[in-house]
Amino acid sequence: MNLQGKIAMVTEGVQGVGRATSIALAKHGAKVVVVSGRGNEMAAEAVVSEIAASGGEAMSMPADARSKEQMERLVEAVKQKLGRIDILVCNAGHDAEAAVFAELSWASFERQLTGELQAAFEPTKAVIPGMIEQHSGRIIYLSGTEGKDPTPEYIAFGTAKGGLDTFARYIAQEFGPHGITANVVAPGFVRSGEPFMISDDESRVIGSFTPLGRIAEPEDVADVIVFLAGDGARFLTGTYTPVTGGLVME
Repeated sequence: MNLQGKIAMVTEGVQGVGRATSIALAKHGAKVVVVSGRGNEMAAEAVVSEIAASGGEAMSMPADARSKEQMERLVEAVKQKLGRIDILVCNAGHDAEAAVFAELSWASFERQLTGELQAAFEPTKAVIPGMIEQHSGRIIYLSGTEGKDPTPEYIAFGTAKGGLDTFARYIAQEFGPHGITANVVAPGFVRSGEPFMISDDESRVIGSFTPLGRIAEPEDVADVIVFLAGDGARFLTGTYTPVTGGLVME
């Protein structure tokens, strides 16, 4: 996979799958902008240092993926420094909050939907004009299998992920004529604790029910994202890829 000369931006690219994705994109030649939310600036600098130590190129920039103003300023700053954005990985989202429907308030439900979708909407809105101008772009959204495979007590989180999956398909349809692809990667359980924190014992039990015999490492997910960002995926758009070791099959 050769991403030499490409500029990639990863929202919340500082830990777990986001961190692994930032490192993997740089490993394959992309210059990576590691976007961190408030309080994660030091973690972002650590990722940049790790990339640099391996011979890659990266820079960190703080911004709230849910803020229109911050995302517009961020994208403009990246264009001023690096000239363009070729790849956007939307990894920022809303933390999963457990609640059965009978105990769920509209305020909590709305907060999770808004948080998840706005973290995809604003970065996409900010990068699309430049991608249209250059007639190329790769957008990859980090979702989860809960949007298609209901998980008890996570109706709000799952509904938000289902909305994200649909949003990505509409982006793929509208901007395909401009050379822009949009695809969804949907991890299941990941050892980094995304989207749910589980114990080692729980990991082993879930792994025993998984065809490939374990839960995912962050790098398993990152490698799929790198593929979708590269030329090998040039004719893929609007796709949904569960990265679950076969626990959830599409």
